[in-house]
Amino acid sequence: MTRGEKPLRPPAPSPKLEPISHGKVGNVEEDKTLPRKTEEVYLKSEVEKDLLDRLGRIEGHLRGISRMLGEQKSCDDILIQIAAVRAAMTQVSIKLLEGHMDTCVREGILRGEGELAISNLRRALSSALKQF
Repeated sequence: MTRGEKPLRPPAPSPKLEPISHGKVGNVEEDKTLPRKTEEVYLKSEVEKDLLDRLGRIEGHLRGISRMLGEQKSCDDILIQIAAVRAAMTQVSIKLLEGHMDTCVREGILRGEGELAISNLRRALSSALKQF
């Protein structure tokens, strides 16, 4: 490393995702959740591919913002790029929620676990909408 260069940070480890329990909702027991991914139900492959493509573009955009900061580009320009990333992430959230309703929630309802599926969707929406 030469003088003036910043050391590169190793990437943060990915968080382990597990079902979350938020207490009793309606007649649903507090520790019961629908599976996040099973062999039978998950996002449709075209939705999953679309989300991965979008996230890849966002990743590249974020690297560009980091580069702009390192090159001491205009704060105004950097803020505009951050706003673009936020808008793109909003679209990822929308597409994921739509796909979730079309597959996971629908399957839960068809299995007779509609109340649980809706309860889990309500929690996911509440969490997703807190960012707005």
